[in-house]
Amino acid sequence: MDINELRSSIDSIDKELVELFKKRMNVSAEVAEYKRQNNMNVLDASRERALLAKVAETAGDEFADYTRILYSTILDLSRSYQHKKLGDTSELSALISSAEQTTQKIFPESATVACQGVEGAYSQIAAERLFKSPSIMFFSSFDKVFSAIESGMCKYGVLPIENSTAGSVKQVYDLMISRKFKIVRSVRIKIDHNLLANKGAKLSDIKEIFSHEQAITQCSDYLSKLGSGVKITRVANTAEAARLVAESGRLDAASLSSRSCAAQYGLSVLDGAVQNNGNNHTRFICISNELEIYPGADRTSLMLVTPHRPGALYKMLSRFNALGINLLKLESRPLPDRDFEFMFYFDLEASVYSSKLGQLLAELEQECDEFTYLGSYSEVI
Repeated sequence: MDINELRSSIDSIDKELVELFKKRMNVSAEVAEYKRQNNMNVLDASRERALLAKVAETAGDEFADYTRILYSTILDLSRSYQHKKLGDTSELSALISSAEQTTQKIFPESATVACQGVEGAYSQIAAERLFKSPSIMFFSSFDKVFSAIESGMCKYGVLPIENSTAGSVKQVYDLMISRKFKIVRSVRIKIDHNLLANKGAKLSDIKEIFSHEQAITQCSDYLSKLGSGVKITRVANTAEAARLVAESGRLDAASLSSRSCAAQYGLSVLDGAVQNNGNNHTRFICISNELEIYPGADRTSLMLVTPHRPGALYKMLSRFNALGINLLKLESRPLPDRDFEFMFYFDLEASVYSSKLGQLLAELEQECDEFTYLGSYSEVI
């Protein structure tokens, strides 16, 4: 047989498979109705394990693994369809609907906002992009920003979550596992790191450079060209680095900081835009104690823990694929005090008004070991 004849055979088989798949899904819907009438859960884990073992045995050794994967996907789709036919909702759905109704229609222009760092920090720049006239309170650590929100000291907090070149801010992700908060908006800020020094200093004078660890990573190519004779000292943030240099009065010290820090602390720019990549952006999230969902929310963030067994994450990801929901970000972080268990953080691209998002959230809430909805919001670019 030539390739066209072989493809014709596959097309014929596929047509039969599609018809059989439709029949199976229709029976699945009848099963869902039976479960509803008899107050049974959609997920029957023991039945699924038995079925997977049966079809693998039927397929024989050569195709057992392939068949198990195929039927695992079919079972996921079947369960998703059952949830849809049952119109499953949850307390979370009601909470989201309530937030949509009670949140004001325009994002506030002013508020008390918690930021990590000191005057001139990139978090301050992000806060000023989000709010027209924020009252900013600075804290020495990310942990204290969360505490300020939880205690009600500040209405909102602004935290960096990822950089386009240096990656995720892992300390923030680790804190997100244990702290209570909701994301209400995010913003992307263009990052330009500059070498700042006290007036009168020359580039050849510099023996020590202060900055935040992420900024140092983002400027690694530039720093390597300065040679091993220059000491690199890590500090809490880039604005703190600029302040330390200014207060020291040293002509042999410099910082990697924003241009706004030069004006803030009376420093000179020895070299501008020294980051490795000109397309360098940091994404900041704006958090609050309360769930607020503003019009136009098209991004949703979740955290979940899957069962500790092979294929568990794949089964979660199959939900997004089945419902046609685009996954923007997936981050994993180890869970404290649990060996080899992880919290998975997801950013999804889906309108909060989409019925598919509601269906996905209902399914995940029922089938994950732990599930946290962090909010639906829009991003300022």
